[in-house]
Amino acid sequence: MPNLLQGASVTRRVVLGATSVLALAAMAPGVLAQDTTIKIGYVTPQSGPLAAFAEADEFVVSQVTELLGGTIETAKGPVKFEVIVRDSQSNPNRAAEVARELIVDDEVQLIVVASTPETANPVSAQCEIEGIPCISTIAPWQPWFIERQANPADPSTWESFRYTYHFFWGLEDVIATYQGMWNQLETNKQVGGLFPNDADGNAWGNPDVGLPPALKAGGYTTIDPGRYQNLSDDFTAQINAFKEANTDIVTGVVIPPDFTTFWTQANQQGFKPKVASIAKAILFPVAVEALGPIGNNLSTEVWWSASHPFKSSLSGASAGELAAGYTAATSRPWTQPIGFIHALFEVAVDSVKRAEDPFDADSLADAIAATNLDTVVGHVQFGAEGLPPAVAANVSKTPLVGGQWRYKDGKYDLVIVENAAHPEIPLGGKMEAIE
Repeated sequence: MPNLLQGASVTRRVVLGATSVLALAAMAPGVLAQDTTIKIGYVTPQSGPLAAFAEADEFVVSQVTELLGGTIETAKGPVKFEVIVRDSQSNPNRAAEVARELIVDDEVQLIVVASTPETANPVSAQCEIEGIPCISTIAPWQPWFIERQANPADPSTWESFRYTYHFFWGLEDVIATYQGMWNQLETNKQVGGLFPNDADGNAWGNPDVGLPPALKAGGYTTIDPGRYQNLSDDFTAQINAFKEANTDIVTGVVIPPDFTTFWTQANQQGFKPKVASIAKAILFPVAVEALGPIGNNLSTEVWWSASHPFKSSLSGASAGELAAGYTAATSRPWTQPIGFIHALFEVAVDSVKRAEDPFDADSLADAIAATNLDTVVGHVQFGAEGLPPAVAANVSKTPLVGGQWRYKDGKYDLVIVENAAHPEIPLGGKMEAIE
């Protein structure tokens, strides 16, 4: 099996929830015909175990609509737009259901979706079936693309998608980032893997194309106790396996409540590795805050931060300005999805502007495929990656660096400690062992 890792006035209403709608009215009666409204559906996990991913949704969606002033300039002239927001409830079945409602009942022209394969995959799949353009993000490209193929294990059978496009990084990037952090410390290179029985966990833990073979190439050994079910309440089996193997490092892709359970139990049972680099679970301030002091020096991938050197194509605001705006509006520290949700709408608006006919699904899909845009998370351009041809047509990769949570005076700060692949993103410190 090959290693697949290579490769005028505006009135609006904002109520985020299961059937929420953010609607913008015309600048004056009769200025725009009612049938020239672009409807964009946005599916997001606002409730359930993945809700931390949606913490900044209301801020970003409100900001984007204010920036646009109620209209989008298109090849057909100015059109009104409406963003219809639906909650996936962190449930893949619910995500597919609300996607179909957006397509059939709300008659949207475009769907955007974010936050883990559990949300992005079922929504993207529904859009592909129904022939509705879709842009997704915040999920590694492997579980988004490979898990949706008829035969995921056979790359020769893989086919590109017509209506669904995705921008984010891949497992190859997170592996390089994690190893870059680990290599800064003296360890025995024994790595305990926490892989749940879901799309993310099965992709990350895949013995042929996931983390284990790639880590082996870097001199690391993976101890994989097997898949566990999300929302588990007992991780004693995993902790004992890691203890027995004398693991210095723990990694995996874990939902926030599960990592809180695991790390609390690990501390109670006397298991404290030198390094814990965890995807998904500890990306956000709210997640590490729930751990209290025992979250100090936990590490994770950093897809976006206030120090990223990129600007919004909609406003010209820097990443730092966008992050500061969020904190000023919410009194909360910035969180990584701010940048990617903002960029999701950057790509959507840019595609609507460029489409020959934004009300025609094929025309709009063509415009998305031709995206070549500098965004607040970096450059997005589909088909420009060194990935298998079938994959590249639908995927654009974005920069990834590594960060570590530092606890001081009762607060957490995410410090970038690894940037070898993207030195344009400044470091804030060096990797430290968990004490």
